[in-house]
Amino acid sequence: MTPDASATAARRPGEQALTSLGLGAPALDPADTSSHTFPGGGRWRTEIPSCEGPEALAVVLKEASRLDVPIHRISQGSGVWMLTDAEITEMVEATGERDIELCLFTGPRGTWDIGGSTRTDSRGGGLRARGHDAVAGCVEDAVRATELGVKCLLVADEGVLWTLHRARAAGIIPADTTLKVSALIGPVNPAAFAVYERLGADSINVPSDLTLDHLTEIRRVSGAPMDMYIEAPDDLGGYVRMYEVAELIRRGAPLYLKFGLSKAPGIYPYGHHLRELTLSTAKERVRRGRLALDLLARHGADGDMAPLGSRLPGTLQRFETSA
Repeated sequence: MTPDASATAARRPGEQALTSLGLGAPALDPADTSSHTFPGGGRWRTEIPSCEGPEALAVVLKEASRLDVPIHRISQGSGVWMLTDAEITEMVEATGERDIELCLFTGPRGTWDIGGSTRTDSRGGGLRARGHDAVAGCVEDAVRATELGVKCLLVADEGVLWTLHRARAAGIIPADTTLKVSALIGPVNPAAFAVYERLGADSINVPSDLTLDHLTEIRRVSGAPMDMYIEAPDDLGGYVRMYEVAELIRRGAPLYLKFGLSKAPGIYPYGHHLRELTLSTAKERVRRGRLALDLLARHGADGDMAPLGSRLPGTLQRFETSA
């Protein structure tokens, strides 16, 4: 099914009732429809974030089976360095059995080190890796994780992204490793999105407060996979955009639908002192995914999901790595 045909077939929320009352919305503009897809077909994939260890992963997989929630990717936020080799191996094996991509966060971040600028009103420095040693920690995490079988790495620094892309090209980490840009540094304009793609990003998490027009603007310059929280954690705004899912896909494809959770305390960096909270929120994220997928089905917009097990981004634009 072509993107335009999919958009035409889908029913917009409340459309029939509002039209009968003389309150119908303007017709959708076909020019706003993204022309891009994932390689191998499909316009959207799913992601369950904040899965902080093997126990939380087991909860997510069990609940996904119970609620019939398809999952393409599961991501973690605390970092490779917060997991033992045995825990990483257990997560790799469990996701591998389901053909789900596992994505682990790399290395030290500015908000966790001794730098004070991130605690000022301006939040200067943000999540980026401060200094050579922080970059080195991220690279160490990347090498360790990929040696244990992890195929997707989450980054929150442009320099780390470029370094890991070069490491991938040089064979230091496997060539099929995918690099995902965190929502914590997500680009908010087409030019920035295109730069992340060229630095080596295979999927780019944009902030959840971008408008539909912003997504269309980005898609006019880049076909790199985009990630977006359909429900964002409170520290990222707490936005809930479930009723917009069909339109987010139409405008933003290829798009990862991330099922986050608002009104929940933060759990990074995870430890067993946060166990009950982490397990209960992991379970609820899957349920939120079921609610969003039910809305898509109700509006006839649940087609064009990428095949389960697909993970690669297709051909993307890159800066030359030889310089």
